[in-house]
Amino acid sequence: STGFRLASVPQIHILCISLHFLYKYDLQGIGKLAVNPIGDRIISAFFQDGKSADFRSFIRVLAHFRPVEEDKSKEPGASEPINSRLNKLRFAFQLYDQDKDGKISRAEMMQVLQMMVGIQVTDEQLECMTDRAIQEADEDGDKALSFEEFAKSVEKLNIEQKMSLRVLK
Repeated sequence: STGFRLASVPQIHILCISLHFLYKYDLQGIGKLAVNPIGDRIISAFFQDGKSADFRSFIRVLAHFRPVEEDKSKEPGASEPINSRLNKLRFAFQLYDQDKDGKISRAEMMQVLQMMVGIQVTDEQLECMTDRAIQEADEDGDKALSFEEFAKSVEKLNIEQKMSLRVLK
């Protein structure tokens, strides 16, 4: 269901077998995640219970970051691959929608923007950036972004490339 072959992820499998479970601190030492502004949210996505993840659940989340295979056509009636554009967008949306109400509120958008820009902007600039981001994508005027509005706002981004780890083929 993840698209991985065991040979693709042997070190992770060996680690999970020896540890039985992975914990947040196991991922916090990974350099790319440590310096990613939303690294903590990405790490939290692997731990649905908030504490640990077994190999199967870890790999299911990791599969979102597997590169899309361009030459593979979807078989009729087959489920959407975990690493499809649509599922990558759903995963990204969940990183914003922390209260899981199906909307990205102004406060949730501001939190993510704050993580991304850090102290490089004033609070006033951050508020303006947040308001503009919401205003530009909010089609129904509810001052929040639904998944559909979020997906439309990033339709020109190459999300398949940006949310892929080339080592995961």
